[in-house]
Amino acid sequence: MIVVGLSRRDFLTKAGLAGLAGSTVGLLPDRAIASETGEISDDRMGVLVDLTKCIGCRRCEAACQEANGFEVPTDEELQDVAVFAKHRRPGPRSYTTINRFPRRSDDPVAEPIFVKANCLHCNEPACVSACLVGAFQKLDNSAVVYDAWKCMGCRYCMVACPFQIPTYEYDNVLTPQVRKCTLCCNEGNPYKGGVPACVQTCPKEAMTYGKRNEVLARAHEQVRRYPDVYNGHIYGEHEAGGTSWAYLGPKGYPFEELGFIGLGSSPPPMRTERIQHGIFKYFIPPLAWYGLLGAVMWVSRPDADGERRMPT
Repeated sequence: MIVVGLSRRDFLTKAGLAGLAGSTVGLLPDRAIASETGEISDDRMGVLVDLTKCIGCRRCEAACQEANGFEVPTDEELQDVAVFAKHRRPGPRSYTTINRFPRRSDDPVAEPIFVKANCLHCNEPACVSACLVGAFQKLDNSAVVYDAWKCMGCRYCMVACPFQIPTYEYDNVLTPQVRKCTLCCNEGNPYKGGVPACVQTCPKEAMTYGKRNEVLARAHEQVRRYPDVYNGHIYGEHEAGGTSWAYLGPKGYPFEELGFIGLGSSPPPMRTERIQHGIFKYFIPPLAWYGLLGAVMWVSRPDADGERRMPT
């Protein structure tokens, strides 16, 4: 079809405005507003981590690497305690890490405390809320998964996460992705739909996988039965609205001393989505910005003599 009397510049300007307005609804994720009730299904799964049982063998790291197709450390590398010299965080090709924390000098227990770090799969994930194109999704089984095909690379998810977990493939120039633990629910994972690889491989059974309400009940029972062992605080039960991973820690050691981030019980999306969706209601700010750019293009377009018109 030929459009008479309309330049390419004018056509692109007007088509861009029409297309942006028409596709606004399609750009927004299917679920944007956080649940007002905060109710979690009894079928949601969870993991209970007992830090008093972890021996720092890092077998969970190796199992995670293998399950996700990353380079698997050798037995010699797993036995190298030099890796604990610095605090490590999950990366684009390592979804979980183990860190070592020393005991206090007056503690009768000599063994250090080992802490596993990975995505906690929040009940109300900030990454899901922050994603403008629905690349992150919360599954019914608790897993928070990522669709690279939808991702536009804005990395708002990384900023939104209160636990600072999602990482980015900065070294991948052509097809970079956001990376994090998927609770072994990603495509191609041999453990998909079952018990996560890290939980299965733990030789000390420091992790328990099951329905979230049941593992939390188990955690409370452990605290009740062994008050001299545990500190009484179950991390992840309420933090940031609750997470799918819950932690039992040793008595006398607040979780903040073990690398955990101190957070309130309010889910981040509950605070931020009202602002975000109020500002972007009807996509007015982006449309206004695009309209301003279109106006600048119109004012500065070349005249009949080829000279560019500039405002005086």
